Amino acid sequence: MSYTIGVIGTGYVGLVTGTCLAEVGNTVVCVDVDPAKVEMLSAGIPTIYERGLDQVLERNVREQRIRFTLDLHEAVTTCSIIMLCLPTPPGKDGQADLAAVEHVAAELARIVEQYNITEPRIIVNKSTVPVGTTQRVRDIMQAIAPERDLYVVSNPEFLREGFAVEDFMKPGRVIVGTQDPYAREIMRDLYQPFVRGGSPIYVFDERSAEVAKYAANAFLAVKISFMNDLSEYCERVGADIENVRLGIGSDDRIGRRFLFAGLGYGGSCFPKDVQAIIHSARAMDTPLEIVEATQVVNRHQADRFIERLRHRFDHKLEGRDVAIWGLAFKPNTDDVREAPSFTVINALLADGARIHAYDPEARENVERIYGDRIRYADTMYDAVVDADVLVIATEWNEFRNPNFGKLRSTMTRPLIFDGRNLYTLDEMQAEGFEYHSIGRSTVHPPDVNVD
Repeated sequence: MSYTIGVIGTGYVGLVTGTCLAEVGNTVVCVDVDPAKVEMLSAGIPTIYERGLDQVLERNVREQRIRFTLDLHEAVTTCSIIMLCLPTPPGKDGQADLAAVEHVAAELARIVEQYNITEPRIIVNKSTVPVGTTQRVRDIMQAIAPERDLYVVSNPEFLREGFAVEDFMKPGRVIVGTQDPYAREIMRDLYQPFVRGGSPIYVFDERSAEVAKYAANAFLAVKISFMNDLSEYCERVGADIENVRLGIGSDDRIGRRFLFAGLGYGGSCFPKDVQAIIHSARAMDTPLEIVEATQVVNRHQADRFIERLRHRFDHKLEGRDVAIWGLAFKPNTDDVREAPSFTVINALLADGARIHAYDPEARENVERIYGDRIRYADTMYDAVVDADVLVIATEWNEFRNPNFGKLRSTMTRPLIFDGRNLYTLDEMQAEGFEYHSIGRSTVHPPDVNVD
């Protein structure tokens, strides 16, 4: 059956969640506090770049299955399921800040009391939150509306930015945290249209569902940092991290995904979720030493890349022109939160280098942060004109097969620092580039001056 669903918050998770739920026939009311955002979304214009989202959003706005509002009351009074898709940013100590979640929980309960709502409401927490948050939300709401049928459920999301619509429509699994039979059956029915291909719906207790989200992100971060840690060793002994990746990734016990060495992980999830689970575990006097080491390695990886670049120029980067391809933390998104490219840019600016950057989607978000401190190119080739070095920070597809002859003719020297291992060593040798990558030997063609 179809449901009337309220989605509180229209960031990455909220907008994708609301749009995809509408796509399968539900009526969705999305609430946000930003009037400009609500106006854009009401016109069917996405406020984020996410592959395929524009078409799905436009269709569901046109067919009136989804609407956007500033009015929280509308969602609470008309929707039987209310999903909390709110930010939980890290505090100074790494602990997740639950202020938004707690505030909205209290407001929901007040509205239920104010309007004397007697029908059941299922409050679904999709925000990434520490263990015990479901109970915390339940306690807040019961204190304000003790006689109402309010069921609080944990339902963590596992969306990959750049593939979020695809992941929601065809999830690998759905996790629901509830011990209430009524909420369990409603949530199972809600997700049935998305699991027709056989993906499981797991129903756990609330705390297990909450930990599962943090554990998944922490484990994926461990895989990334393991390869990045190993990459330095490969460079020292003359091994190729790409060959090592193929060799171990073919083992089904390990798997091929998240084994790419690079500049480290970024984005809105891994950095804050790793910090949050570290803080939570330490608070329980059960420190997660592997996860803590993962965070250290991730920070070290970008720093090591920067030091290699500095060493190449004898620590004299002042006045050098550096082209950077890729600003988003990963391809197929405009999200620049915790982007490794920023670590590189900040270091180069501090060294006095001039930055000329290009990204297919993230330019507007980067301009809000750096303004005119860096230059922005309209194309990937505009960025490298008169550049002393090209730095590749994000593995967008359009960077994978460039016109190397055009690069050589427009750069002051054929020099690439590749933080994503886009090219083979043989290819770079044949194209006449000095090529520095991650976890592999440096290519020095005979005719390249390395002074």
